[in-house]
Amino acid sequence: MNHSAKSTHWNPDQYLKFSDHRLRPGLELMERVPLEAPKLVYDLGCGTGKLTRLLAERWPEATVIGLDHSQEMLEKASAVPSAIVWEAGDVRNWQPAEAPDLIYSNAALHWIDGHETLFPKLLGLLKPGGCLAVQMPMSRNRPSHLLIVETLETGGSKGTALGTPELRKEVSRRWVEEAEAYYDWLADGTQNLDIWETEYLQVLEGDDPVLEWVKGTGLRPVLNGLNAEEREAFLAEYRQKLRAAYPLRDDDKTLYPFRRLFLVATRAEFC
Repeated sequence: MNHSAKSTHWNPDQYLKFSDHRLRPGLELMERVPLEAPKLVYDLGCGTGKLTRLLAERWPEATVIGLDHSQEMLEKASAVPSAIVWEAGDVRNWQPAEAPDLIYSNAALHWIDGHETLFPKLLGLLKPGGCLAVQMPMSRNRPSHLLIVETLETGGSKGTALGTPELRKEVSRRWVEEAEAYYDWLADGTQNLDIWETEYLQVLEGDDPVLEWVKGTGLRPVLNGLNAEEREAFLAEYRQKLRAAYPLRDDDKTLYPFRRLFLVATRAEFC
């Protein structure tokens, strides 16, 4: 992960508040993997390990390894006994001891920049005929993300900025490119490349559910990067902006559209 993500403290319980919504894209990605019997499977950014365990159930004969930089997430994952191997590591310099048949990553690689080199590198780590399966959120142009940037810029006293310039720059960067970019980076090394986008209309319940959602993911670097006074000011303003952008409906539900990018790349047999 990039520097700010690598130093971010992750809260597994906060992340799991919306586990059904978060699991669905990962399950749909898993269903599109064309391999029948992979022997070595890596889950990059495995988090609490829910999807890693489902990978192990789908391919019970495989060696399944979950990799994550967060000790908090790995402690949660390893608390459930299994044959899965849990490893701490940084995807940026990760080098498997043996070429995997499947590299799977659900909602993790957007934290890392330099996709133009990262994705071809991951494809090249696979065995010929192996598969790279990735899902990433495309929330950069959504109100929930744009309002984070806006609140950091003007949420302080008398409209001043919150946090460091480095934090504001990191939050403002393009986390995921358009689908065509990934095609250009991967097409030459693949025998099959499937890229698609899905927008989920997520129906959320509870008080300030969009705020609770982003607290578990995209807001973590912000909350960790602000001091206590700045954090309080940020949350007070951001909460009000989210309520206006995602109003509570008459049925006490909040609708939160969420777009995601998927890709399944099968490495060429002769490479």
